[in-house]
Amino acid sequence: MTKQGIVNQVNHRKLLRKSLWIVIGNLSYAAGVNLMINPLHFYSGGFTGIAQLIRMFLVDVLRIPQIPGVDYLGIIYFLINVPFFLLALRVMGRRFCVETLISIVMASAFLTMIPIPKVPLVKDPMLAAMVGGLGSGFGAGIVLRAGSSQGGQDLIGVCLAKTHPNFKVGNIGIMISVAIYTICLFVYDVQTVLYSIIFAVVTGVLIDRVHTQNIKLEAMIFTKKEGMAQAIMTEMRRGVTDWDGEGAYTKENSHVLVTVISKYEEPALRQIIAKYDSQAFVILVENARVIGNFEKRFTD
Repeated sequence: MTKQGIVNQVNHRKLLRKSLWIVIGNLSYAAGVNLMINPLHFYSGGFTGIAQLIRMFLVDVLRIPQIPGVDYLGIIYFLINVPFFLLALRVMGRRFCVETLISIVMASAFLTMIPIPKVPLVKDPMLAAMVGGLGSGFGAGIVLRAGSSQGGQDLIGVCLAKTHPNFKVGNIGIMISVAIYTICLFVYDVQTVLYSIIFAVVTGVLIDRVHTQNIKLEAMIFTKKEGMAQAIMTEMRRGVTDWDGEGAYTKENSHVLVTVISKYEEPALRQIIAKYDSQAFVILVENARVIGNFEKRFTD
């Protein structure tokens, strides 16, 4: 087998492994939502919570009949993700968005197909909120750890991280959750809101544990082209160390650029590299430990 064939085989296996984790993660997430919190009318934060509210309005207020074996939650979740996906496609490029689209489709499919029990599987509301949070948080963390996302505010975040590097996407999540739980307070009661918040907190803690949210990448870039270091500093607002290098065999001069970014900034860095030098040699090291001044963004 040729060297290129071996590389293609390895990449194919990595893609299959990644896809498997995305499926498992979205299945766990959807199970936590549909089996644990939906039967008790608890609400998630983010775009899932928005989809739950719309579903409640359609089914409980407008009395639109459900199709047997199909729940509207997943369909609604998919539809509200579409405009933000199209925006990300323009800003971030096809490669990033294809992986995210797969995850959105899987999450939507599982939220649609997993039936919501008419009688709660776990009648104790505190236990249901915690078990649901464990399942959903584990699932969402697995998806993020696989390098994908479930859309929603993540799509907004990666777009704004590129156009406004100092923007904190966590603010979007807070605003969406506050709006959702305020509506729940008027529609239901304080107890429902509190259990929904418990679910959201447990979910967030599990995401942190599984995903190790602040994943950092050390990037070492070998290029003979000019301008890449300046582009990283200007467009991404990240510091860059620029060393003068020399090829041991060719004796040709080159730039050795070293920078540290967050995992979510990787697509933006790849775009800069492709723009200035598509032939650049790049080494990416995950889970880099940084001692000193490193500005955390996107997941803050």
